Amino acid sequence: MITVSAETPIAGGGSIEPLAGQVHCELRRFPYPYQAMLAVCSDLDETPDRHVYWESMRFLNTEEPTTMGVGVGLEVGNSIYFDMPADQFAYWNTDDTGRAMVRSLIRSGHIDCLHSFGDLATTRKHAAQALDELVRAHCHLAVWIDHGVAPSNFGSDIMQGYGDVSNSAVYHADLTHSYGIRYVWCGRVTSMIGQNQTRSLRGIYNRRHPIASMKTAIKEFLKARHALAEQGKYAMHAQNRLLRQVHLRSGHSVSEFLRANPHWGGVSRGETADGIPEVLTEAMLNRLARRKGVSVLYTHLGKIRRREEPFGPQARNAFRRLAALDRGGKIVVTTTRRLLTYCDMVCNLSVATSTAEDGLRIAVTTEASTSSDWDGLSFYVDDPSGVSVTVNGTEIRSLQRNGPDHTGHSSVSIPWRRLEFPSL
Repeated sequence: MITVSAETPIAGGGSIEPLAGQVHCELRRFPYPYQAMLAVCSDLDETPDRHVYWESMRFLNTEEPTTMGVGVGLEVGNSIYFDMPADQFAYWNTDDTGRAMVRSLIRSGHIDCLHSFGDLATTRKHAAQALDELVRAHCHLAVWIDHGVAPSNFGSDIMQGYGDVSNSAVYHADLTHSYGIRYVWCGRVTSMIGQNQTRSLRGIYNRRHPIASMKTAIKEFLKARHALAEQGKYAMHAQNRLLRQVHLRSGHSVSEFLRANPHWGGVSRGETADGIPEVLTEAMLNRLARRKGVSVLYTHLGKIRRREEPFGPQARNAFRRLAALDRGGKIVVTTTRRLLTYCDMVCNLSVATSTAEDGLRIAVTTEASTSSDWDGLSFYVDDPSGVSVTVNGTEIRSLQRNGPDHTGHSSVSIPWRRLEFPSL
């Protein structure tokens, strides 16, 4: 079993050293002007081929014409695995064009999750071959997602894996950690809308499905009650935290994250391309924004009915609904890695403030050493005009000065830059 470290579970907030006087400086939880954050975290299970994979990604990430109409222009990542049966898209299964596509999407940040090494990866050699291929291709992934009952999984209580058991044939945790995996998902899914906020069962109940949705709410309630009795399978549910520091059975320290599927029928319903309209509802998205929460959505967008139309009309409308909220400044939609990195950064940074003749100075210290990981970092201030910001000693030259948002407060921010989708 994964053991939780003695550290306080990651919650969000960081620390700011108070400045004498009345000058106001407060960390803004999300990139300006957004009120919430969401990642559509799709496992690629049952994706039939590279054509479906690519067309689905184009529809989600561009505004180009596709077989499903004009794309919605969101920022949505995907996952990849290596050793799978021949009828499923995977790195070793596809052709040279497909592998080049995968490498390009990893480099652009649009493939950001390693979905185990696959059902047929049963030895350490399988894992090493996959990681060697990624390193040779200069492809970096920081997020691990357990897959079904793949032997290389990390989770023991839900996903039944042995990838972090040092005497197992498929042990690879040392290799994977050295490669750069820092965030892991071990099978935990909640029905709760919005993490890093207080627990609330509101939003689960559905008047059109009263009995089924009530059962889902009761299950979520019982998970928290069970977690209070013992720190095991449902501990993350009780805290409703997105991230927590854990140690794998191998001893390696990683951040485990919680995914959400707020479908009225439970976490195992609606987690497909056909089911996504019953998850990305107007009510659910508005509630996420009102709660100012974060959400890493559990789904499988490769589980489709028709190859020529991966997303049906209702699914397309659901993504357009999400895109409208993103463009409207309500919910920032991004990849799983970017969401996790951002949330990790804002709850672990420290800030010192000082004043000078020309205005307020904000000095940020963070373990996020890559400048792109600072994107979106924002602070509420009284007067943005004279504020300067440094991160790890580097002055931010592109600082954005913002007027009042929905709270009525002005702010300064490091611009949130969108990933650039590759052309093949």
